[in-house]
Amino acid sequence: MKIYCTRPSCPRPENFFADLDDTTKLKTTQQKYCTTCGMPLLLDGRYVPTKLLGRGGFGTAFLARDRRIPGMRKCVVKQFQPAGSLSPTQLEKAQKLFEREAEVLAQIGSEHEQIPDLFAFFPVTVNSLQAGREDQFFYLVQEYIDGQNLEEELIQTGNFSEEAILEVLQEILKVLQFVHDKNIIHRDIKPSNIMRRRDGKLFLLDFGAVKQVTNANLTETGKSTGIYSMGFAPPEQMSGNQVFPSTDLYALAVTILNLLTGQEATQLFDAYTNQWKWRSQVKVSSHLADVLDKMLLAAANQRFQSADDVLTALNHQLIPPTVLPSSPPQPQQKPQVQQPPQQQPQSQVQQPPQPKLQKVKSQPAFSTWELLGGAAFSGVEGALIAIALFSLSRSFTISLAVSAVILGILIVAQTRRWIEKFDLLIIPGITAAIMFFVPFLRHGIQIQEIALLAIAAGLVAISVTAIFRLIFKLLSLIL
Repeated sequence: MKIYCTRPSCPRPENFFADLDDTTKLKTTQQKYCTTCGMPLLLDGRYVPTKLLGRGGFGTAFLARDRRIPGMRKCVVKQFQPAGSLSPTQLEKAQKLFEREAEVLAQIGSEHEQIPDLFAFFPVTVNSLQAGREDQFFYLVQEYIDGQNLEEELIQTGNFSEEAILEVLQEILKVLQFVHDKNIIHRDIKPSNIMRRRDGKLFLLDFGAVKQVTNANLTETGKSTGIYSMGFAPPEQMSGNQVFPSTDLYALAVTILNLLTGQEATQLFDAYTNQWKWRSQVKVSSHLADVLDKMLLAAANQRFQSADDVLTALNHQLIPPTVLPSSPPQPQQKPQVQQPPQQQPQSQVQQPPQPKLQKVKSQPAFSTWELLGGAAFSGVEGALIAIALFSLSRSFTISLAVSAVILGILIVAQTRRWIEKFDLLIIPGITAAIMFFVPFLRHGIQIQEIALLAIAAGLVAISVTAIFRLIFKLLSLIL
């Protein structure tokens, strides 16, 4: 079994223990140590890191298994080590703040289904690689969300449609409304922190204690030490001043622009004119564009003041009042007091409320290559299944009917992304191997003939799918 060492400076973090391939041995062994640096590998006596997921400026995330849970439940272990040399007093303060934040994460994760649950938090003190010193690390253990984040989805499937954008807005705004009601500001909304689970449900990630601890005056200044992602943070956050719910709304709007255009946030902002320039690059309704522009206003008190305000504007087609150019102001010199939502002028004319936007399905759009690959899979697999069933039943009607049912199930599995990527090659390969080694499934038909029939069926399926896709696009342009 492979176990990953979590010491940041370990030169060879991958360890292999053949004896731990035995599940019983894995559950009963007391401890294992890194063969390179001596770091304890079984964290808190139960969590077994198996893979490095990612490394940031303030810590590292590992995929792990909980050996104390039946089935060795997957989880994410996040490690935090304060950067720089901290005094004992500062380190003690960091630990207290870490524990306090962990309590908050435990509360919000258990109360909202789109925030990962917190399973544990604990410190680990070990001997340093420098003789005579000790290192202290802090760990959070959270629910593992099996899927891909929106940054990865953007790369794989291309720019998001307006329908997909409305889904992201509606789902994440609901999460932000809950979080803000708990007096918590996320402060790092971006595509990589929004995860789509395999069943389509969206999750907001990375509320981490890292941000709270680092933002809690471990230095002598009275300002934030700069927790944000460049391009996504509004002016008040970049200048180290007080943050508000509208701070998260600004970052969410920049996230939406990134998903709509496929361009980095810094490419969409014109530093010469101090304005966001994105409308000419996408085709969305003017109402959605107005809502996004209001979320992007430079002054915090001119944006929507809550996630619920944005949802109301989206659902009721209200015209946002006074959409000003989205240019950031000069850095503020001191924190501002959060202002209440501005009231619309009495003279302003509102459009009649429209029906609420319906929630769209949580399935990401399929790229052209995915559609054609799925068609090829369906054609090849359908042909193999039909040949096998006909060899068994010798009835064309029965074999065709059963094949259609099985093929329908496989197509549904593709639309739900239960079958994707390499599965499209593995499954037909297994079917072909079974037919090769079980002769009565091909009833005298030569392997070469079966291969030709399967390939022909795949090509026909690709052709039909491509024609229907072309017709659909032409009708979309005409209508």
